[in-house]
Amino acid sequence: MWRPELLRSGRARRWLVPLVVALLLAQMTVAMVTAAVRQTPTIDEPVYVGAAADYVHGQGLRHNAEHPPLGKLVVAAGVAFSGARVDGADFTGGQGAWGRHLLYESGNDPGRLMLAARLPVIVLTLLFGLVVLAFARELAGTLGGLTALALYAFSPDVIAHGSLATLDVPAAGFLLTSVWLVWRARERPRRWLPLAGLALGAAVATKMSALAAVPVVLGLAVLSVGPRRWRRAVLGAVVVAVAAVAVVWAAYLLADPRLGWEPRQRVPVVAGRRGLLVALLPFPEAYRDGMRIQFALENHPWQGFLFGRVYDGSLWYYLPAALLVKTPLGMLALWAAGAVTVVAVRRLRPAAPYLLVPAGVLLAAAMAGSRDFGTRYAVFLPMFLAVAAGCTAAVRWRWTPVVTGALVVWVAVGSLRAYPFYLPYSNEAFGGPAATRRHLHDSNVDWGQDLGRLADRLRERYPGERVWLVYKGSGVPSAYGIDAEDPRRVPVAAVRGLLVVSDSAAAKARGRLAELLADSREVDRVGYSITLYRR
Repeated sequence: MWRPELLRSGRARRWLVPLVVALLLAQMTVAMVTAAVRQTPTIDEPVYVGAAADYVHGQGLRHNAEHPPLGKLVVAAGVAFSGARVDGADFTGGQGAWGRHLLYESGNDPGRLMLAARLPVIVLTLLFGLVVLAFARELAGTLGGLTALALYAFSPDVIAHGSLATLDVPAAGFLLTSVWLVWRARERPRRWLPLAGLALGAAVATKMSALAAVPVVLGLAVLSVGPRRWRRAVLGAVVVAVAAVAVVWAAYLLADPRLGWEPRQRVPVVAGRRGLLVALLPFPEAYRDGMRIQFALENHPWQGFLFGRVYDGSLWYYLPAALLVKTPLGMLALWAAGAVTVVAVRRLRPAAPYLLVPAGVLLAAAMAGSRDFGTRYAVFLPMFLAVAAGCTAAVRWRWTPVVTGALVVWVAVGSLRAYPFYLPYSNEAFGGPAATRRHLHDSNVDWGQDLGRLADRLRERYPGERVWLVYKGSGVPSAYGIDAEDPRRVPVAAVRGLLVVSDSAAAKARGRLAELLADSREVDRVGYSITLYRR
């Protein structure tokens, strides 16, 4: 029979704890690698892989200025290892077209190249799991650390986005690492504050949305040194800031030692307070131009989809609602219990600002954004709140280990049942992965990841049939042997046979596509992201 006190004995800890950690990370590795092998390029990935190839082959900063280069340099490690052929020195198309050219028109194997690009992000995601373990273990002991790691390792969102060549998980993990190091600086600030600055700089050099956390981390640095030593505290915050700025500059210099920035896309003029903020940033001009492009994207009239409703603009409650759908119920319960615990338990209370304030500020910033595209914008929550949830191990109630263990098992079972379809995951209260399309769209369910599975399904079950395809993604259907036409380009009466529609396109269907779907019969599903209809 399992007893928590086993973890408190030195003899058991020497072998049992490493074994549990290895098993948790091993199942996470299998889940992520499986996804990386089976999923075709998602919408954003070709852009990042194309930029990474530019860095590897000395083409500099010509593409994807709206994101700093560090995350793409991580991806570039895989691209370099793959030996991909790059023939685009004179390519004049946009960043999306360049990524597709690299994958499908340059003689490369798109599956092999995408797997190579995704593997460094997978390794980084596993390393962030060790940060979660270490942070929670320092706060609540070995049992708390294992609880936190289990929640992280079974998080569908972390698995889904940690297996892609994208920037969300790297940026969130670097931020968590920075906060953990600032926490450790309470004891030895000279050792840990410079490292915290490097981690903060890595986050800011990966995604510009991490800038929202900079004042918080600097404030926590002051708190760690202590208000009674205010001069040292201010100096510590300065050290963190200088180290962070140095990392940003280093990332740009690694991407292009000449810093030869010549934008391939229009850079808008940003005035007012935003313009002043951009001008004051102590970063390369390419970073500041990227900020200008991001502000322009925020002003774009995006369209969202939530609980069956299509709307223009954004909803402030979109992310909390999406998180309610896509987070395992047991995980939600442990997040809430952990947040209460770090506030209520006296010895844990000093950690509350480090765990709850960064997560709250980042969530508020994400909620204020104009792009209601998915919970990937809040993927930091499964990291910070996993650590908080691990703190429930410090509660000395008789049934705490039993209840916590039962909730962790519930999370694990739900996550394993979703295998290998983590991107469209939703919890039992909302019908599971098969029902996610009724509530959410885009990267919550359908990000173009199942084009390869669709090709297999068409070959196996519908050989020789006429196929009409509305695909939302960056993959090239013909590269996977899919011979299809767009039904929106011909009269409705001419569309007969198999109608294949990405669920995000179906969710927001208007005009001719809505008319086509109205009198079609659903006959099959592929990967919980593409639906096949018979006409």
